[in-house]
Amino acid sequence: MGTLYIDRKDLHIKLDGSALAFYAGGAREGIVPINPLKRVVVVGNVTLETPVLHRLADENVSVVFLSGKRLRFCGMLHGRLHNNGLLRLRQYEKSQSAFSIEIANDIVRRKITKQTELLRDVKDKRPDLGLKLTAAITTLYCVLETLSRAHHDVVTLVGYEGGASASFFSAYVTMFPDSLDFEKRNRRPPEDPVNAMLSLCYTMLHYEMVREIEVIGLDPTIGFYHQFEYGRESLACDLIEPYRPDVDRFVYELFRDRVFTVRDFSEDDERPGCYLKKGSRKRFYPLYEEWAKAMRPLWTEEVRTLARRVNGEEPLSE
Repeated sequence: MGTLYIDRKDLHIKLDGSALAFYAGGAREGIVPINPLKRVVVVGNVTLETPVLHRLADENVSVVFLSGKRLRFCGMLHGRLHNNGLLRLRQYEKSQSAFSIEIANDIVRRKITKQTELLRDVKDKRPDLGLKLTAAITTLYCVLETLSRAHHDVVTLVGYEGGASASFFSAYVTMFPDSLDFEKRNRRPPEDPVNAMLSLCYTMLHYEMVREIEVIGLDPTIGFYHQFEYGRESLACDLIEPYRPDVDRFVYELFRDRVFTVRDFSEDDERPGCYLKKGSRKRFYPLYEEWAKAMRPLWTEEVRTLARRVNGEEPLSE
């Protein structure tokens, strides 16, 4: 078990030797050993005693805190991180060089390639969507062809990526039943079940990548494609781009197989938005974890490869 999800109101967590002990209403309900853990996700109103946080930090277990209903990111706790200041210095230097252009071009090409593959796979199984999917696939192919001819500056790349994403989502929305009211990509807040699930999974992926970046010793705020913006982990934004289509595929399969339906979501009574119900979140966590287990080696290698390239240990292109 690499990840522990804690999503239960008024749960009290204490340290018991090398395990976490869980209490509700003063009664002990169980324990979880710390040794197998790499990350803990805490949702909502949960009490963790200070010795618990100390031990998790000592064991280099990352703790991600999310708000209760909206699953909004609130913060992250790490143990001792990598102290390789020279790696970060090289990262800063290369973010201002031609290195960043090559990385940015690679990121955008890989993302659009995966978007194309997803639409093509669905088109083979959904002939009823053939015309709309084919139109989007043709557009994405044209963008890829243009990107293959030369490296482009970041401003130009943003334009190409934006156009490709618009074409992709114009086709992606047709893959879902009308009952889900999924008409376009929206967020903050998500307005329908598909957008709610996309936003949740993108958030989980983003902070998984932040953890990998910080563990290896890079600075998550200094990106190569996404420019510096105060308070934003721009490098994490960079590195998740090629994996967004994997999230899109995962979410599509959840709704295609009716693992989740409209009944699993609710509208917020106080603020606008559509969110996964608490009972449905309990089903979501193991499904996400199963998917993420297969993806994490790729995410880890993504960050390690970038660190080697920043250090000059591995060429950008082969």
